[in-house]
Amino acid sequence: MSTISSRRRRFAVVGAFAAATLVLGACTNSSSDDDSDTSAAVGKSNTDNDKPGDKVVIGFSAPAADHGWMGSITKSAVAQADKYDDVELKVAEGTNDVNLQISQVETFINDKVDAIVLLPFDGAAMTPVARKAMDAGIVVINVDREFDSPFAARTTVLGDNYGMGVSAGTFVCEDAKGSKDKIVTEIAGIDSLPLTQERSKGFKDALKSCGLDVDNRVAAEFTVESGEEAASNLLQAAPKIDYLWNHDDDQGVGVLAAIKNANRDEFTMIGGAGSADVMEAIKAGNSVLKATVVYPSTQAADGVKLARLLVQGKALSDLAEIEVPRQLKLSAPVVTADNVDTYLPSAFRS
Repeated sequence: MSTISSRRRRFAVVGAFAAATLVLGACTNSSSDDDSDTSAAVGKSNTDNDKPGDKVVIGFSAPAADHGWMGSITKSAVAQADKYDDVELKVAEGTNDVNLQISQVETFINDKVDAIVLLPFDGAAMTPVARKAMDAGIVVINVDREFDSPFAARTTVLGDNYGMGVSAGTFVCEDAKGSKDKIVTEIAGIDSLPLTQERSKGFKDALKSCGLDVDNRVAAEFTVESGEEAASNLLQAAPKIDYLWNHDDDQGVGVLAAIKNANRDEFTMIGGAGSADVMEAIKAGNSVLKATVVYPSTQAADGVKLARLLVQGKALSDLAEIEVPRQLKLSAPVVTADNVDTYLPSAFRS
C-alpha cells in the first residue's frame, strides 16, 4: 500500500499493494509521464473549502491501468490528493481481479481509513464489501461503475454513457443538415457491458430524431488490437461511409490504423472518451477525425475531493444545498476544432 501526501511522499510495497507510480509505470504506455495528461489539469476549488481542515485518510482502489483512460483515473486521483496538505491517500495496486480488489477494501476497513474512493472492476461484485465499509462508518465514494445497492456508497460519481451516444448522434445530425441518405457506422466497445449498450442506445435515439440510423455496426473490446480488427471488418463490409462513431479513443488507435491501411478518408469520424491524441488530431484538421465526445477521466479526482468534503463536514460551496449530493453525473460534451482548446488541458493520453 502506498501513502501519498503533500507533506510526505513515500512509497512502500506491502503484500498485494504497490505504489501508484509503480503501477502506472508498469501498466501504461510511455505517455504516462506526459505533463499534458489529465493529472496536470486537476486543481483546488478556489473557495473556502480549500482551507485546511482535519486530516483525512482516503483509501483508493481501481482496476488495472491497462489503457490510457484507466491509467489517467488513478494518476488524476493521486494528483488531486497531492493538492491538499490535509489529505493522505493510500493507493492500492490497480487490479482486474475482483477477489483481490475485495481484499484491498477489507484492508482499508481494518486500517480504519476515513473514506474509500472505489472504482470497482465489477460494481455488483464489490457491493457487499462496500456496504461493509459504510456500515463501519467509512465514507464510500463509488466511481464510474455503480454498485447494486444505494446503501453501499454515500456518493456516486458517474460519466454519462447514454449522453455520449446522444452527443455523437446529435453531431452527426447537425453535420448532415437534414440529409436522410447518409451512411452511418458505429464501432462499439464490449457489447455485454451496460455502458456500451447505453452509448449505442443514445446514438440510435439521437440519429432517429433526424431520420438517420446506424447502417453498419461492429463491436471491439476497448483495446488497440480489437479496434483495428473491428474497423477492418467494418471497412470491408461498408464500401462507402459518411460517418463513423468509435466509442473509445484508446481502441481508436487501432481503428485509425485500419483506416490508414485501407486508404479510406471519405468519411467523418467521431471519437469517444476524449483523449489528448484525438483532440490534437481534431485541432490539426488533417485526418478523418473531426470530433470526439468526452467521458471524463477526472471522476476519481472528483471522488477524492468529495471524500475530503464529506469527512470534514463541508458542502459544495456553489450549491445552496448544505449536504454533498448523493450522485453526480458528469457531462458528455462534443469537442470540435472550434472548442478543442478548452478541453485539451484536461484530456488523457491514449
